[in-house]
Amino acid sequence: MKKLTLLLLVVMVASLFMMGCKEDPVTPPPPPPENKESEILAKYVEAKGDYIYTAASFVMTAAAYKTAYLADTTKVYTIDIRAAADYNAKRLKGAVNVTLANLYTHIKGLNLANYNQVVVTCYSGQTSAFGLSLVRAMMPTIAEANKILSLKWGMSSIDSSFATNYWLAKTGNTRATQFIDTDPPAKPAKGAMPVITTGKTTGAEILEARVNKLLTDGFNITIDQATLYSNLSANFIINYWPLAYYKDPGHIDGAYNYDPVSKPFKYDSVLTTLPINKPVVLYCYTGQTSAYVGAYLKLLGYEVKSLVWGANSMIFDKMVATTVAAFPKTNIFRPTVEIMRYTDLLR
Repeated sequence: MKKLTLLLLVVMVASLFMMGCKEDPVTPPPPPPENKESEILAKYVEAKGDYIYTAASFVMTAAAYKTAYLADTTKVYTIDIRAAADYNAKRLKGAVNVTLANLYTHIKGLNLANYNQVVVTCYSGQTSAFGLSLVRAMMPTIAEANKILSLKWGMSSIDSSFATNYWLAKTGNTRATQFIDTDPPAKPAKGAMPVITTGKTTGAEILEARVNKLLTDGFNITIDQATLYSNLSANFIINYWPLAYYKDPGHIDGAYNYDPVSKPFKYDSVLTTLPINKPVVLYCYTGQTSAYVGAYLKLLGYEVKSLVWGANSMIFDKMVATTVAAFPKTNIFRPTVEIMRYTDLLR
């Protein structure tokens, strides 16, 4: 009996020893958290005012600028973001020269209460539209965002000497026979948003990091019509016009219509129908709105391009000739109408 008890004891000790020698089961590490920075950013920008769709028009015509400036020169603050050499050669009276990279820092240092308008100008109105979109995103209130404006058509609207190498040289009809009048294709299904990695966690922190990066990187989102037409299918092309004009004066073959009136780039609208695996090319009438809205989409991480010079570079005469009554002819660069010859505003 004693031998049996001893044997059982030996077996139990051996079993316990063997169990102790087994490796503990390995718990796999948790998956990395899903990157949600772009989603956080989109929701934050909308919650703080949704400047893309609630702010007032981002452009100021040369005529409106002159009226405001002559009414009280102390109430209009003018920023010229052209190259220093061009600024030094000829500029608007009172304008200060600021680089695009420093645009937000400079405006942040102003007391906006002192001014009715802060007007940003460049060569064509496209770079300034891009820059002020990013600055408007940073403004604490929509009222402050509304004070920051882009001079429509840029310095080209002030005098023909500025327009010679810009709008006067860039309007044309190279795609007049290639624009079509079919119905718009259905938008893709909603999907994921782009991945952006700033290392920040709050909407405010992500926004500031992204704005600083995009301003530092510069206005690098343009594509010209020749490059676009060399491979249309490589891009997700967006006609950013009201649907009424999609068929007259027409559209780029294969372009989707994202009607600005429907506020398509809100998070809960059709924003996430945009692809994250190919370039998104926005085009409008002038390249100014596509630069403005493109800056916001770039902010969210989309690989976005703005079609430089817009439809003015492709179907100028078709826009002039369209019979759609409400078509915004003020977005056609007609020299006799849009070049104001305000040499009295220059120094």
